[in-house]
Amino acid sequence: MDDTITEMDLRPRPTADRPLLGLTVLVVEDSRFASEAMRLLCLRSGARIRRADCIQSAERHLNVYRPSVAIVDLGLPDGSGLDLIARMHAMRPRVPILLGTSGAEREAAEQEARAAGADGFLPKPVESLAVFQDAILRRLPADLRPKAPRPADTGPVEPDVIALREDLAHAMDLLALDEPPAGYLRRFLLGVARGAHDAGLEDEAGRIGSGIESGERRALRASLSRRIQALPLAM
Repeated sequence: MDDTITEMDLRPRPTADRPLLGLTVLVVEDSRFASEAMRLLCLRSGARIRRADCIQSAERHLNVYRPSVAIVDLGLPDGSGLDLIARMHAMRPRVPILLGTSGAEREAAEQEARAAGADGFLPKPVESLAVFQDAILRRLPADLRPKAPRPADTGPVEPDVIALREDLAHAMDLLALDEPPAGYLRRFLLGVARGAHDAGLEDEAGRIGSGIESGERRALRASLSRRIQALPLAM
């Protein structure tokens, strides 16, 4: 007998202003800035959030409970989010709503996520409350959606800049390694740049190839350092 907890049928009834009330959202995301945006979206929607920053951490969560919704970043530090999506898709009982997300090569990423078993895809940055709620609500059974009309809140959430600072510092640490993980670093920085609406950083991240020469590494570290120093200590 499968003793895994399924929360979908036990959740409180949603309301118009908290349409995701009672849902548990597992966010598998290594970017602190993107994860903080998800936290704010869940908070304003009434959903409970649990977070994992890698595949290993996500699997520990899944060994204990089955979330109502899982949102999985495709570029994770210990492997591909596509593999995790495929394993979650094959679980019985399956996670009711399974979404992929990425800030790099977004059209190709969406196709890959759906091929791996995802129900849908959220391109980064994920910051619109209306888009976030719609991606989940339209995949819920009709009897689990709020009955009253929902207010259309199209404004973006604004994650704390401390989380952005931590992401930039993490990228600098990766660049300090003897052999920086160029592919992972490119995907990570593209997601961070798009979340922060930093076109300059997005351009720099997009130029990262299969390897990073020492001169390129120094220039990118200097660019990240300037951004960190320019950030306020808090919002």
